[in-house]
Amino acid sequence: MGVKLTSILEKKPITFEELSGKSIAVDFSNSAYQFLSSIRQPDGTLLMDSKGNVTSHLMGIWTRFSNLISKNIKLVIVLDGEMPLLKKGTSEDRKEKKKEAKEKFEEAYEEGDEKLMGLYAKQTSFLDKDMINESKELMEAMGLPVIQAPSEADSQMAFLSKNNDVWACGTSDVDPLLHGAKRTVTNLTLSQRRKLSSGGTIKINPEVIDLNDTLKRLGINQKQFIILAILVGTDYNKEGIKGIGPKKALKLIKEKNDYDNMFKELNADFDWKEIYELFENMDVLKKYKIKWESINAKKIKNLLVDKHEFNEERVDNVISRLMESNKKQEQTGLGKWM
Repeated sequence: MGVKLTSILEKKPITFEELSGKSIAVDFSNSAYQFLSSIRQPDGTLLMDSKGNVTSHLMGIWTRFSNLISKNIKLVIVLDGEMPLLKKGTSEDRKEKKKEAKEKFEEAYEEGDEKLMGLYAKQTSFLDKDMINESKELMEAMGLPVIQAPSEADSQMAFLSKNNDVWACGTSDVDPLLHGAKRTVTNLTLSQRRKLSSGGTIKINPEVIDLNDTLKRLGINQKQFIILAILVGTDYNKEGIKGIGPKKALKLIKEKNDYDNMFKELNADFDWKEIYELFENMDVLKKYKIKWESINAKKIKNLLVDKHEFNEERVDNVISRLMESNKKQEQTGLGKWM
């Protein structure tokens, strides 16, 4: 879900040319759910092989990530670990909404309404362990470093950013900024248009949010930024404080000095310090290895073509493109060294 702060954050457009050569940590779950939501049949059903195995997530990884690699963007994939206890309420709410969406999808199916089927199907997406394991297998075969976070991927990506091991965090959420990431990049897709639930499309381009620029422009520090998010609502206190949006929250944290008293006056039904601690000191993997490997064409074809019936010629074409891209990058790197 993420924190709803976009109305007060400044997003600056950035080109793929400017991103070339930069390392970007990618929130796997965030990307995978986008793939499961958008890569579907016209009636809303997921892409599957002849055995009924879902392949939408693999198609998304193979298509989007290979395109980004070809643009010389160095991806570092981060997987979610154990969910914090405070988030489990939000998770249960999401499960309930998916259950309701599934029931509505079945009703639309019985009525033969493809438009409604497509709408409700996108709200039922879920990732199981097999899908995650296969995704990891594919990404590693593509030569990408994959890091398993002990807790939230957002916090792990922020840790990589603070260590200068990645230039930015690639996600549609602003949460990594609350964990201290230096910057985030959204819309990391070569597709210049995004489908809306209404059936229409909007034009999109990659955009970057810089943490230091954001804090300076808002006139606050990192601690106040986290408290602002808690007022609005996070994954750990979904509703926030009723009636308080980003602009009102910003005004409050500038007016108040005693935040304990502020939350008491606002009748908060949660422990704000407990939530603050999660953003400030969430468990992360501190010993990790980031290394981009060569493409393993055999493993890729075994998974995509042999197991899941992807078109062999198309897969071969992408593998050739990736290998050519890697060769050019190696030559460029050698040229710079010389």
